[in-house]
Amino acid sequence: MTMSTELQTAAYITAAVLFILSLGGLKDHESAKRGVWFGIVGMAIAIFATIAGPGVAFTGTLAVVLLIGAVIGAIVASRVEMTGMPQLVAALHSFVGLAAVLIGLNSDLTVHEFASNADKIIHEVEVFLGVFIGAVTLTGSIVAFGKLAGKIGGKAMILPMRHVWNVLIVVVSVVLMVMYMQGTGSWTLYLMTVLALILGVHLVMAIGGADMPVVVSMLNSYSGWAAAATGFLLGNDLLIVTGALVGSSGAILSYIMCKAMNRQFLAVILGGFGGSKGPAMEIEGEQVAIDADGVAAALEEASSVIIVPGYGMAVAQAQQSVSELVRRLRAKGKEVRFGIHPVAGRLPGHMNVLLAEAKVPYDIVMEMDEINDDFPETDVAIVIGSNDIVNPAAQEDPNSPIAGMPVLEVWKAKQVFVSKRGQGTGYSGIENPLFFKENTRMFYGDAKASLDQLLTRIT
Repeated sequence: MTMSTELQTAAYITAAVLFILSLGGLKDHESAKRGVWFGIVGMAIAIFATIAGPGVAFTGTLAVVLLIGAVIGAIVASRVEMTGMPQLVAALHSFVGLAAVLIGLNSDLTVHEFASNADKIIHEVEVFLGVFIGAVTLTGSIVAFGKLAGKIGGKAMILPMRHVWNVLIVVVSVVLMVMYMQGTGSWTLYLMTVLALILGVHLVMAIGGADMPVVVSMLNSYSGWAAAATGFLLGNDLLIVTGALVGSSGAILSYIMCKAMNRQFLAVILGGFGGSKGPAMEIEGEQVAIDADGVAAALEEASSVIIVPGYGMAVAQAQQSVSELVRRLRAKGKEVRFGIHPVAGRLPGHMNVLLAEAKVPYDIVMEMDEINDDFPETDVAIVIGSNDIVNPAAQEDPNSPIAGMPVLEVWKAKQVFVSKRGQGTGYSGIENPLFFKENTRMFYGDAKASLDQLLTRIT
């Protein structure tokens, strides 16, 4: 059955509304699940309206491809753990970029009839921009995946005159676009594609581990604009709207995160942040370990506790143990809250999702700005698998890669316990003076095992 153009347009509008409702539903914990379902239904409508619309022949080949894609998606989604979600998101962004590149190159190889010279110019600009943004997204996302998965080092790769090289690639690409529009040949498009692929690698390689959460959000924005450019190329209104929603929301989120990290949005996009600025400040003191008995005794005496979770909690899958600890402490009449940094983990909202999964009450999960002033009056701060977001070097060491970044000031609490596997540095490779402070004790071991051991002493 072929859907009429009018019915397809109505379906596209419905899908677009559902996508907007989906984004709106993700604003808080209570409505997040509903928002996800809005997105699922909207995408199902969009796919059906596209394959059943005019100009599309629903063949056996198309059916097989759709089935294969659905099966792969279901398998990947069911197997991925929350610790692997950041790199999965980066990988999916690369697919959007690849699709934009392939569609643009295919359009170049296809013979088109144009009503006017203006239409031809617009089409060629759409092809060039779609391929350029898609190529940058493709390789940038692949590099981001490698860094997040630990296959590529987290340190920023700083080349001499890196910004000059970036600008030069963009200028050459613009020149190639003008030549392409003047009928010089398709080789200009292919050369630009190669340059854009190199640019994507260089941009993300130049961003250090401290800024990687912003990179994921930034690439999300790139993938949206690539999809929008593809929508113009294909004349697909829904793809244009959806791409614009993803592109703008990703850009806004990147800006918010940059503000939370005291970074300049444009500077992060251009790369080169997250590396050291000079010799690091010398750290005095030593790391003092504590066992479960010592932590339990301190918690028994405490009346107020703030827990700061990080990526280490996700790796250990300790959220259920954390939730049980909170339940028992609150049953004893103690005030327990969570402090969440905007870039905790390696994906925006990473910790919020884990805590929601463990049935932690929403009203005790506080953002950094809401809870930072309360640490001086807090008896015990427990840091679980966090490093950079509780690092006082951000305030004390002007040469630190995270200098000026707002952090959770846990060291101002009366006692600080840090649950950590060992004495290594965090993802960005920065040493943390917090671990050497007099009021800090290191609770070494796997986070889940350590907390389960602690739970045997708190009943």
